[in-house]
Amino acid sequence: MRAAFCAAPGKIDVREVARPDLLPGDALVRVVGCGVCGSDLHWYLGDGPVPSVCPGHEIVGEVAAVRDGSLREGDRVAVEPLRPCGACDRCARDDYHLCRRLSILGVMEDGGFAEQLRVPVRSLYRLPDDLDSDVAVLTEPLAVAIHGTRLGGVGEQSRVLVLGSGAIGLLSIVAARSRGAAEVWATARYPHQADAARRLGAARVFDTTAEGEAELGELARQSDVDVVLETVGGTAPTFGQAMDLVGAGGRVVVLGLFDPSPLFPAMQAIIKEATVIGSMVYNRRDGVSDFERTLDVLRAEAPALRPLITDRFSLDDCQAAFDRAGDKSKGTLKVVVEP
Repeated sequence: MRAAFCAAPGKIDVREVARPDLLPGDALVRVVGCGVCGSDLHWYLGDGPVPSVCPGHEIVGEVAAVRDGSLREGDRVAVEPLRPCGACDRCARDDYHLCRRLSILGVMEDGGFAEQLRVPVRSLYRLPDDLDSDVAVLTEPLAVAIHGTRLGGVGEQSRVLVLGSGAIGLLSIVAARSRGAAEVWATARYPHQADAARRLGAARVFDTTAEGEAELGELARQSDVDVVLETVGGTAPTFGQAMDLVGAGGRVVVLGLFDPSPLFPAMQAIIKEATVIGSMVYNRRDGVSDFERTLDVLRAEAPALRPLITDRFSLDDCQAAFDRAGDKSKGTLKVVVEP
């Protein structure tokens, strides 16, 4: 079968490799689509270590082979790209995303920029019949946003600010609304991101110019922001901005991956009694997984979310897909590779 690998920063090779063997407890999944994540762009652009495995973790597909009776060949599934040990204390309390021996598909073992991959059966979620696979490819990134809003305690009285309107930022607007947020604000660097943020329910959208930041700062001083969702990361100054803008007693949820780590404004945290929460992908709480919650939101929001997928590429054009995903100036929101 064919699978993509990163030969060096900026260079994706598609190779012929052996199909994975079916092992106990696993299923083989035929990939229908795999999204290019912002975290993938870090290593592609040379800002992090290049994975030695086939990358890709935003995966939707069909079961190609399975021994477990809960799934059948041909079932359409979303892939939660985690392989926890299932035996440590963290797994026992459903914090399997913090497993002491966690492996992540597309990072530590082969992922979804391939024709097939091997996945733990317990990490597969059957898609509802009325949810198309083309929009279901957003399940994994939306689950990140669902998890973050849950950790942040977003509720019906919440005023929420989303910093950044990339894919995770835009999906965080949807996640906050799904939890009944009273008002959602967002920042956006590009006009097409701002337009998407408004379509998805942001009541106010601020550009990242000095004028836009000044307007946002003044409004935040007049009306407390209860929850700030930081979705940018990288080298952006958005963690400090989040601490500036969050209201007294508010919460800052960090979803963006920062490198290097930003300085922590301890005095602001003390004066405001602000809570800073790191958000690590997704897990299960009260017997319900974030992926299950996400599929419910996807079903309700599918017509609004489908336009987020702006570009689709074949597996053979995987490098072009990465190049397009890295250039937000061309109106790109979410790029999907379809083997």
